[in-house]
Amino acid sequence: MTDQVHPVDEVLPPARLGALGLQHVLVMYAGAVAVPLIISGALGLNAEQRALLINADLLACGLATLVQAFGFWGVGIRLPVMMGVTFASVAPMMGMISAAKSGGDFQAIPTLLMIYGSVIAAGVFAFLAAPLVGRVLRFFPPVVTGTIITVIGLSLMRIGVGWAEGPLTVVQVVDGAVKVVPNPNRDALDGLAMAFFVLVVILGITKYAKGFISNIAVLAGIVAGAVIATLLGGAAPNIAMSFADVAKAPWFGVVMPLQFGMPSFQIVPIITMCIVMLVVMIESTGMFLALGEMTGRKVTSEDLTKGLRADGVGTIIGGLFNTFPYTSFSQNVGLVGVTGVRSRYVAVAGGLILVVLGFVPKLAALVGAVPVQVLGGAGIVMFGMVTATGIRILGGVDFKEKRHNLFIVAISVGFGLIPLIAPNFFKNFPGELKLLLESGIILASIVSVSLNAFFNGAGNENDAMTEITQAASHSDI
Repeated sequence: MTDQVHPVDEVLPPARLGALGLQHVLVMYAGAVAVPLIISGALGLNAEQRALLINADLLACGLATLVQAFGFWGVGIRLPVMMGVTFASVAPMMGMISAAKSGGDFQAIPTLLMIYGSVIAAGVFAFLAAPLVGRVLRFFPPVVTGTIITVIGLSLMRIGVGWAEGPLTVVQVVDGAVKVVPNPNRDALDGLAMAFFVLVVILGITKYAKGFISNIAVLAGIVAGAVIATLLGGAAPNIAMSFADVAKAPWFGVVMPLQFGMPSFQIVPIITMCIVMLVVMIESTGMFLALGEMTGRKVTSEDLTKGLRADGVGTIIGGLFNTFPYTSFSQNVGLVGVTGVRSRYVAVAGGLILVVLGFVPKLAALVGAVPVQVLGGAGIVMFGMVTATGIRILGGVDFKEKRHNLFIVAISVGFGLIPLIAPNFFKNFPGELKLLLESGIILASIVSVSLNAFFNGAGNENDAMTEITQAASHSDI
């Protein structure tokens, strides 16, 4: 009798792997390139430098994903994880840029090299700190993991709704100069209709299609939206799929390490970015546990250490290849729940596609041409699935005999929603503390872990994993 291969380690046929991997890439693409676009705009980089940052980001995304999903030399959690630049790094990097500008004689490239130095140092810090952070499972029983995952889904919903609304800014020619201005057509009805159309297509395919077609419902919805956006053309310029950047992009381009020069290492930016990595590692822990629930694979403290090490290695790769800190992309966790496909080799395929996109600027431009409103309908489905996973876990928690669990969930969710409901709530707090408190996921994690320890005490790792397994057995997605 041969051992049965776990669904996480199942190697699917190449055609299926390619389609499912592309689906993951399309889901994460807008988020993956958003940070390079924001930072390049703040630095005032030219179009060629901006394109280099985007291609570098795609290449580093792919390499980091391969490390995380495939695993090398004790690094990587070996679950279906896609890696992308963390949005937690945007605020501190913008702060570094503002500080450089306020000092006078601002130069973009030296400032960028200072950021890269802090990114590389933070990646090394994360790699070394991973074993310590990885030994926290006993603090994450189902009442904690379910609460955190629910808040992750609720927090991500803002991204999906933002996609449906349309981009915040657009590039326009103002007084003969190219400028980035607020999008005057944000929340236009045609964009909202497009997001709704994609949502309907996904739901229709999920209900009526079978097998492989059902598994790529999100990809099919995005493709259908892109086709409609292309056919509409000038009739709906707000959601039209423009191929101008595709035509201008070259077919082949090589991203070299340290292409902008040698990074500079300064203590204050390094400390700031290390704090960012602590935030990233706590968020990643919750995501890994969520994927463990979705895929049916037990996540041990050793697994967490390997996964967090991969976050560190991905961040080092980012700094070396002219980009920024990397984390496990939470939006792709929802896609695992939607498709039911648990194979980590789907993420490996997605990583390879990203590497190819990093070397083929024209293909990267084609994927990037998909209007963000098309992703809106898909985002609502995927991020809602993350929330549903958290609720499913909470369904197995004992609220009758352990009434204190109600307080843990209620107060933790309340704190987790503060940044969503009142974005300026913590505006008067010190900078480093403000960085932590502005993440609803971090707030929910801190409060739920603390309240669970207060009411229920700190158990051990085996008891926590037993409770997690029991909670997972109550229902399936």
